[in-house]
Amino acid sequence: MRKYLSFISILICVLSLAVKAQKMGAPFGVNLAGAEFGKIGTDHYGYPTTAELDYFKSKGLTLFRLPFKWERLQPELNGALDAKELKSMRTFVDEAAKRNLLVILDMHNYARRHVGDSTHIINNGVITAAQVADAWQKIATEFKSYKNIWGYGLMNEPYNMPTKTAWFDIAQVIINNIRKVDTKTPILVGGDFWSSASRWQELSDHLKDLKDPNNNLIFEAHVYFDEDASGSYKRSYEEEKAHENVGVDRVKPFVAWLKKNNKRGFVGEYGIPDNDERWFPILEKTLTYLKENGVNGTYWAAGPRWGKYILSVEPRDGKDRPQITSLAKFTHADVVFQKVK
Repeated sequence: MRKYLSFISILICVLSLAVKAQKMGAPFGVNLAGAEFGKIGTDHYGYPTTAELDYFKSKGLTLFRLPFKWERLQPELNGALDAKELKSMRTFVDEAAKRNLLVILDMHNYARRHVGDSTHIINNGVITAAQVADAWQKIATEFKSYKNIWGYGLMNEPYNMPTKTAWFDIAQVIINNIRKVDTKTPILVGGDFWSSASRWQELSDHLKDLKDPNNNLIFEAHVYFDEDASGSYKRSYEEEKAHENVGVDRVKPFVAWLKKNNKRGFVGEYGIPDNDERWFPILEKTLTYLKENGVNGTYWAAGPRWGKYILSVEPRDGKDRPQITSLAKFTHADVVFQKVK
């Protein structure tokens, strides 16, 4: 009888863990900024450290969005990837893999590229969609064998594009080029107008028509809670006209669009300042809503070069930042079963 009861106890435990695992969807994490910092040709930038991977893993956060600059990784248009930069990026991905951590490679260029002292919108007369697609094909060739690349982040926050379909047209060319060499890795497509979650239906609805022969696109929105949704938080809580539901209100249009179009979604940036505790319920309500709707995300931001940046969750003087307590409550989104077309 004792052996029988022991077997039943073990069986219940296993079933409980299985149920729990079924409820765990895609992971939450943080942006590890630094590789996109500084002007090209300067040393005012750097890649994240293994200590940061270990720290955030200890908090249950296992997804890392790695911003980088196109110009730095590929100095010459249509040229080879820079060996030094590629080595630094590969080292970071390798170290993450050793720890069973996932990485998003995020081209942090706003649908632009610097040429000399000028900045040019892609596909608007100087820089072509084919050129950025060439860069991504070469990046995908280098990283397609990695099992811990959660996705290729095609472009951070396109904005002020010359036409309504300009970003759509660029994204489609990039997708086509990546799929020539990598048919498995998910591709993350940011929305227009700084990837605004609140204005997604108005400005990014047409992205649903992007074609991926492998049907493995994830759509990326961003959300901040100050009045202009910029994430600058220049004024007080009252002056920013904040309230506890502002975050949920702003992500609802994006989540509704995902459900309506049977698409997968991700929120690549959100963050709150550390100077007023009233921001914390907003963050937690927003993450609760995303979690319950099967949408994961990465906090903006961590990284060793932030100094006293009020949104940073990089530990200071060996101490946790206050935001990390809220973030540690959200490690995985719930599994939300979508209809199969």
